[in-house]
Amino acid sequence: MAKYAVDQAHSEIGFEVKHMMVSKVKGVFESYTAEVEADDLSDLTTADISFKFDVASINTRNEDRDNHLKSQDFFDVENNPTIDFTSTNITKDGEDYKVAGDLTITGVTKPVTFDVEFGGQGTDPWGGTVYGFEAEGKINREDFGLTWNAPLETGGVLVGKDIKIKLELELNPAE
Repeated sequence: MAKYAVDQAHSEIGFEVKHMMVSKVKGVFESYTAEVEADDLSDLTTADISFKFDVASINTRNEDRDNHLKSQDFFDVENNPTIDFTSTNITKDGEDYKVAGDLTITGVTKPVTFDVEFGGQGTDPWGGTVYGFEAEGKINREDFGLTWNAPLETGGVLVGKDIKIKLELELNPAE
C-alpha cells in the first residue's frame, strides 16, 4: 500500500451547527494529522484512513466562542486534546463512496458514515500527482457527551444538536 499526505494548504476540515434555531455557526480545525494508505487512491475502497483533529485549533472566528468550546462545557480540551476518526469500511456508491468508521469525541466513540465524492486526479505544475475528495457527514453532538445548551426566551435552544462535518481534501503521494 502507498502512503498519501493531506496537502493542508489546499484542504479544510469544517463543521456547522444551528445557532438560536435560525442561523448557522461555521468553524474549522486548523491543525490536524492524517494517515491515508491505499493500493490506488483513485479507488478509495482500497484505503485505510485515520485523522486526528487538534481540538485546541478550533476556529469559529470568535475567540470567546472558541474558548467556550475548548472548556469543560464542550470539548474539555485539557482532557480530550484530539478528535479521532478511523475508517472501518469503505464501499463504492455509484460514482461516490460511503466511508464508515469510528469517531471519538470527548472519549466517546461512535460509528459514523461519511458520503465521499472523488473530485478527480491531476498533475501539479511540478509533475506530482494530486487527488481531490469532498466528504460530508452528520452527527448528533449529544451522542458524544456535548450536551451544554441554553434555552431561548422565544422557545428552542441556543445550540442545535446536529453537527454537519465537511472535509475538502487534496492528497499527494507521501515522500
